[in-house]
Amino acid sequence: MTTQERRARERADRHGRIIATARELAEEQGWDAVTTRRLADRIEYSQPVLYGHFPGGKDEIVAAVALEGFDELARTLTTAVGGRSGRDGVAALTDAYLDFAASRPAVYTAMFDLAALPFAADETPAVLRAGFEAVRAALGGDDELAEVGWATLHGLATLRRAGRVPAATETHRRERVVDLLDPARAR
Repeated sequence: MTTQERRARERADRHGRIIATARELAEEQGWDAVTTRRLADRIEYSQPVLYGHFPGGKDEIVAAVALEGFDELARTLTTAVGGRSGRDGVAALTDAYLDFAASRPAVYTAMFDLAALPFAADETPAVLRAGFEAVRAALGGDDELAEVGWATLHGLATLRRAGRVPAATETHRRERVVDLLDPARAR
């Protein structure tokens, strides 16, 4: 391995550590606790090193966390649905989506509330498109139903995060979402 290759690998490792540490800190203490100073202290590098990776500072780090989250969401949904169709596919999609949002609240917040990522535009990142495609495929390939489905799932996840949906009704609400989004019924 050449010196240049080793340096590139070390830079990529540092970049990944910064993102992972930001996620970890945000999940532990919330996004307000994520500062470049704290991140630099946690990864044991100076702030200039951190800014060398993310010149835009915290906003750029949050966007990197969000993109990583969208990639994970797309893979999670695709795996969960796993070729299922109809009601079974919708149920798998619903469970996977809502479980993802609940298990990664800070990442989910970065994805939808903090990062300024373009949706439904020419410059939409591929990982966002992959997430939409996973929803679309589970909902029978219908673009409009996929938009409504994603909005429904996001709305329920957001209400749940805000504590506005009683935990006791979670199972029933998931069943209602599946009823609403079942491609056989939605046509």
